[in-house]
Amino acid sequence: MLAELDGFDPSVGVILLAATNRPEVLDPALLRAGRFDRQVLVDRPDRKGRIEILRVHTKHVTLGNGVVLDDIAAITTGFTGADLANLVNEAAIIATRRGASGISLTDFTAAMERVVAGLEKKSRVLSAEERRRVAFHEMGRALVAATLQGVDAVLKVSIIPRGVGALGYTIQRPTQDKFLITETDLRNRIAVLMGGRAAEALVFQGISPPGRQMICNARHRLPWICQLAKGMAVPLGQRTYLPPPASFLAPFDIDRPNASELTAREIDVAARDVIAAAFDRATEILKSRRSDLEGGAALLLQKETITADEFTPLRKPEQLRAA
Repeated sequence: MLAELDGFDPSVGVILLAATNRPEVLDPALLRAGRFDRQVLVDRPDRKGRIEILRVHTKHVTLGNGVVLDDIAAITTGFTGADLANLVNEAAIIATRRGASGISLTDFTAAMERVVAGLEKKSRVLSAEERRRVAFHEMGRALVAATLQGVDAVLKVSIIPRGVGALGYTIQRPTQDKFLITETDLRNRIAVLMGGRAAEALVFQGISPPGRQMICNARHRLPWICQLAKGMAVPLGQRTYLPPPASFLAPFDIDRPNASELTAREIDVAARDVIAAAFDRATEILKSRRSDLEGGAALLLQKETITADEFTPLRKPEQLRAA
């Protein structure tokens, strides 16, 4: 292959393109000057790109009155082109099932929930005590998110089971694409993850398996939490302990830092302290907003799904000022 690449006559105007999802396994010889020396990263689209992609996929469907593609792009941060195509298809199916003549913004929101959280499990019937615990869990997380700065605004809270194991969910709506994040923002987001567990501990004096699962999420599913402990924790100094490179395009294995056993122990302690501080912060917020927690959980038990417009305490201060 390398011989064929070197055999092209530069005067005939032949351009050779190649694509891969495994750049880490390419032989360096392929990437030398004169070969595949120009690399173009096709990343997830930004807000403007999502609008253009949505414009392509909505050409053959009928949009309802008041549907603005910019609003849809705003709630689909991180979606790929394939995700957006699937979103439009799901929204069209939902609109067809209800006999509508066009796809409304509500259909797109329902489609996003299906794509992100999975299908509703209406056959999964919870007991009254389980529903009450799930309601406080989700409302605790939502209230912490509504209180702290640098955290995406709450769009909807629900106690309707979805997907494989989700007994409830909280959907947050990003206001803009972010490319930089501060230490304060990171700590605030960790506190939001701890909000559900803090609510359970506050109301029930104990946590359920979903509450413990949130700790697992905070420790394993969100690598930036431990990266925060590695790179910003005072006892560790101003350096980052990068883990070994992954074998595929997968997240770093944050449980195997490139450090000695003693330093790895310090990293674990620092990560534990970060998460413990986030839990304490979430608890203090919910103590100060106990009436909102009780009222929101009661409304959630009554309606099963509520939006920030239906329950004002879920709205951030800047949203209230804008209103």
